[in-house]
Amino acid sequence: MRPVHVIGGGLAGSEAAWQAARAGVPVVLHEMRPLRSTDAHQTGRLAELVCSNSFRSDDKENNAVGLLHEEMRRCGSLILRAGDAHRLPAGGALAVDRDGFAEAVEAALAAEPLIEIRREEIAALPRADWGSAIIATGPLTAPSLAQAIATATGVEALAFFDAIAPIVHADSIDQSKVWRQSRYDKGDGADYVNCALDREQYQAFIAALLAADKTQFHDWEKTTPYFDGCLPIEVMAERGPDTLRWGPMKPVGLRDPRSARRPYAVLQLRQDNALGTLYNLVGFQTKLRHGEQLRIFRTIPGLERAEFARLGGLHRNTFINSPTLLDAALRLKALPHLRFAGQITGVEGYVESAAIGLLAGRFAAAEALGQDLALPPATTALGALLGHITGGADAKSFQPMNINFGLFPPLPEGAITRANRGEKKPLTARRALADLATWLGPEREAAE
Repeated sequence: MRPVHVIGGGLAGSEAAWQAARAGVPVVLHEMRPLRSTDAHQTGRLAELVCSNSFRSDDKENNAVGLLHEEMRRCGSLILRAGDAHRLPAGGALAVDRDGFAEAVEAALAAEPLIEIRREEIAALPRADWGSAIIATGPLTAPSLAQAIATATGVEALAFFDAIAPIVHADSIDQSKVWRQSRYDKGDGADYVNCALDREQYQAFIAALLAADKTQFHDWEKTTPYFDGCLPIEVMAERGPDTLRWGPMKPVGLRDPRSARRPYAVLQLRQDNALGTLYNLVGFQTKLRHGEQLRIFRTIPGLERAEFARLGGLHRNTFINSPTLLDAALRLKALPHLRFAGQITGVEGYVESAAIGLLAGRFAAAEALGQDLALPPATTALGALLGHITGGADAKSFQPMNINFGLFPPLPEGAITRANRGEKKPLTARRALADLATWLGPEREAAE
C-alpha cells in the first residue's frame, strides 16, 4: 500500500498523520522545521503552539468549541489526548503547557510504526505519482509552495495578519497590585491574574496605544485584511475608546477585592506553562514595536517591573478559498489526489485546524483502503465546520471562521418550546453527539 503523504507537521498535519496511521495506512509526514523556520515558530517541534496556549472553552454542552473538543476525543484525536494530558488551570477553558503538549504529540507520532517523519521542505505541489497527499502547511506556508498552490488553482490565495500575544515571567508581576479570579468564578475561581485599571489609567493606556510606533508593512502587505477574531489591540483601540474595555479588557464577572467593586477595565493574565512561571496577556495580540510594548505594558498596574519572556509579534497568514476549490471530502477539485487541511482551508483556531486535519486523515485512509468516504453528519461540530468551508460559506466573501452554533442546522420544528427555550445549545450538542455515535459506528464504544 502506498503511503499517504502529509505536508506540514503542525496541529492539522500531526492529527491527519495520526488518524491515517491508526486506520492502518502508512504515512510519510514532511516538516520543514528546523531546517527552515518561520517568522512565528520558536522551535522545530511538531505541533508547536505559536500564539495562545488555550484551546478555548471545554464546555461540551454550551459552547461549540467545547463540543468540538468532545467530538474529537471520541474520534481518538491525538491533539486532544495531548491537550488533556498537559492541561493547565484556566477556568472553563482548556489551556495547555505548550512545551509538554508539543513534546507529547511528537513522541506519539515518532513511536507510531506506520508513520515516517521526514525533516525536509516540500517546495512544490506533491506529484500525482505520490498518490494521496494532504497539504497542511498552515497559515505560514512557504512562499514557493504557496505560489505553486496559486498557480495550480488559478485563484489567488487570500491572506490576513495574525498577531501574537506577549508572555511575562510570573515572578516579575507585582502581586500587591493584582488578584486571582476567573471570570464569574469559573474553574476553581482563581485561574487568572487580574490587573485592574481605573478610568484615568485606561484612558491613558488607550492614548498610548494610539500614539505608539507600530510595525510598518511592505507595500504588498498593506491591503491584507485582519481576521476579526485575532485583532491587534492597537487596531481595536482605533475602532473606538471603549472597544478594548468591552473586548479583552472587559471587567464583567470580576470584582476587585480591594474595593469590592467591579473595576473600570481589566487585563487578565493566564498561566502559560506547567511550572506556573510564565503568564500570557490574554487577548493582547499586537504589532507594536518591541520597545513600545515594554514602555506601554509596564504602565499597567502590576506590570511596572514585568520581564517579558516573549514580546508580541505579527506574521502574515495565507488561506485558500475552500468553498470554490475543495470538494466535500477536502480534495482539490482541479487535482483530486491532493487534500487540504488546517488553517490553510480557512478555519480559524487550533482546535478547528486539528479537526479538519482529523477529517482529512480519515478521508485519505478510507480512500487508500477502498472504503466509502462517509462524511460526518452536518448536525455535528465536525460536519458543520466541514460543510461551512466546503460550500456552506459564501465564496465571494469567504473569511476564516471559528466553530460556532450558527454553523449547525436548526433543531427540528417543535424541539424548542417556551419551557425549554434556554436549552437550545445543550439540545444541539446532545443531538450532535448522538449523530456522531452513529457516524463512528463500531468505533463509538471504544471512543466513549
